[in-house]
Amino acid sequence: MTDRSGADRTPSERVDVCIVGAGVAGAIVGSELASRGYDVVFLEGGERFDPADRLEQMERAIRPEHGAAEVWNMGGPRDRYTTSGPMDGYSLNERRVKGVGGTTLHWLGSTPRLHEKDFEMRTRYGLAVDWPIGYDDLRPYYAAAESELGVAGSDSDSTPPREEPYPLEPFPPTHSDRLFERACDRLEISMRRCPQARNSSPYDDRSECQGYGTCSPVCPSGAKYSGDVHVRKAEEEGARVIDRVTVEKLEHDDAGSEVEAARYVTPDGTRHRQEARQFVLACGGVETPRLLLLSASSDHPDGLANSSGAVGRYFMEHPGTRVSGRLDRETNPEPIGFLTSTSEHFYDHDDAPPGSILLKFSNSGPASPVEAALTGAGSPGADDVWESVAGAKWGDAMLDGMDGSNRTVWVSANVEMLPRADNRVSLDRNRTDAFGNPVPHVSFGLGEYGIRTAERAIDVGERILEEVGATVAGRTDLENPIFLSHHMGTTRMGTDPDESVVDPRLRTHDVDNCWIVSSSVFPTCGAANPTLTIAALALRAGEHIDESL
Repeated sequence: MTDRSGADRTPSERVDVCIVGAGVAGAIVGSELASRGYDVVFLEGGERFDPADRLEQMERAIRPEHGAAEVWNMGGPRDRYTTSGPMDGYSLNERRVKGVGGTTLHWLGSTPRLHEKDFEMRTRYGLAVDWPIGYDDLRPYYAAAESELGVAGSDSDSTPPREEPYPLEPFPPTHSDRLFERACDRLEISMRRCPQARNSSPYDDRSECQGYGTCSPVCPSGAKYSGDVHVRKAEEEGARVIDRVTVEKLEHDDAGSEVEAARYVTPDGTRHRQEARQFVLACGGVETPRLLLLSASSDHPDGLANSSGAVGRYFMEHPGTRVSGRLDRETNPEPIGFLTSTSEHFYDHDDAPPGSILLKFSNSGPASPVEAALTGAGSPGADDVWESVAGAKWGDAMLDGMDGSNRTVWVSANVEMLPRADNRVSLDRNRTDAFGNPVPHVSFGLGEYGIRTAERAIDVGERILEEVGATVAGRTDLENPIFLSHHMGTTRMGTDPDESVVDPRLRTHDVDNCWIVSSSVFPTCGAANPTLTIAALALRAGEHIDESL
């Protein structure tokens, strides 16, 4: 039976595993389980994007009349949300993607590991909580995840500790990297090649990087890893993907101890139930708690798997800082468009706060005259030279004032924040999505720890730029910080059912056959981009789900 679009979105007969979400976490779990002979069905809220369309998507992305969210069809009634709190106005849809492949369709590709201290915040500093697993527990899965994603990196890097070589050679440093390296060497600040899931040579039937420089929002060549790679592998093993369906509720048995079905709605409003032996929630740090809260019942009045009250709480993000500077010489006439160097020198620390900082180094070219005219001098990343566009000078007078050389360098940072119970994702029952369901409501603030760490990141960035010889031209306003769309912490992992949502195997404490594989299980967030840790946890969870089957 097909819907009005011609696609078959009817449920399968009762399957072994139903996975909600086909991003990197769900894709890896699904691929692992399908390869072991299990019958797997994905329920994905977004559409399946054809890789053949990515060149056209790139062309749309670089045209100023299109917003970033439009490239992956985000926004509208399906994706409504509300915000409040100190970060009221937080942009949820700008960088997340609903689709087969998830937000890795859009990500920059950075794949650092968490550090040992990230798993031991309570033990080391008396702050937050410890993870119920340690770095050594994830270490083999980190190596396996690097192989699955195809990570390019330098084998000379030893922080955090590793023995296995990266599967791919690192990308060579840019000219501006060398400027930063000399400055950081004088300041005794260590740098490293940025580990990234982008092919520096052909790998896993995907080409090497072609240098389009539009990695975020779209990689036309497919050299950058995205979760649809593992979805396709799962399908080759017999898995099925039902796309463009919104899962509205998980229905449990009479005892309230097991999920029986995922209730979902198709684009034309038809509702179905997918039954399974095991259910895996892999729909991110916002939609996962939302689904559990929507699944409240008489047995679970505060939401499914929420006897602890922790579902939706402890929301964490990575605030980002950026300090830009202008040099009196060109930095690189052809910047490659993605990071090649970072520093974790300020990641590990003896005291807290301030917390962990992951530094990133880059340079950017000026906007073209057309881009400057269309977007205005106040557009993000525009050089000061384009201020003339917004002023009274036009024609030859304006062109005479333009310096088209690439002289801007910047130091940015991922900044650690702490989990706080009042930072949360809840339901807004006054606003609904396209199918009448309450939308997610996000409310959070950085807290003193996050603010002090961000202030330190700005200070370090300014010191490095001054050593490079740049004139500091701009810095992040901490009243309105950048956020990196790393949604973490809302279904935290732990051993105590009164304080956490899932156990160390990622099975929910309250429901025997419900698993959560997502950055939402992170008890703390460190400063490292979360995707590699998500992938490592997915590989580990796949083994535990296999045991349960």
